[in-house]
Amino acid sequence: MSQPLAFQVFLTDDYETAVEKVTAALKAEGYGVLTSVDMKATLKKKLDADFRRYVILGACNPPLAYRALQSDPLVGLLLPCNVVVEESGTGSLVSIVNPDAALQVGTLAENPEIKAVAAEARARLERVAAALAA
Repeated sequence: MSQPLAFQVFLTDDYETAVEKVTAALKAEGYGVLTSVDMKATLKKKLDADFRRYVILGACNPPLAYRALQSDPLVGLLLPCNVVVEESGTGSLVSIVNPDAALQVGTLAENPEIKAVAAEARARLERVAAALAA
């Protein structure tokens, strides 16, 4: 059965407020933001291309990451969990990766511990999306 790639929530908040809310909601579920890639700035610098405000946040829940890495070090290729916040019309669109979909590759999809970690990560990230939608 195919899994959706992401959970999406539209916020009526401006971009900066949305990024702050997303970061706080992730923190409430045990995630820290390890990386923040400003695509607008990157594309301007590298290609001299104009793009809307769009940030990729690399979120990590250390206990879940540790469990997954102990089970299969290849899972590191899929870490951290990416969350995108982008300017969209009169607000901001938040897209949160679905760990179940991301982990449907190769032997990772067959590993019961990886499946368990993905299910827990998905539940936490779904609560992040629900908190943002509230």
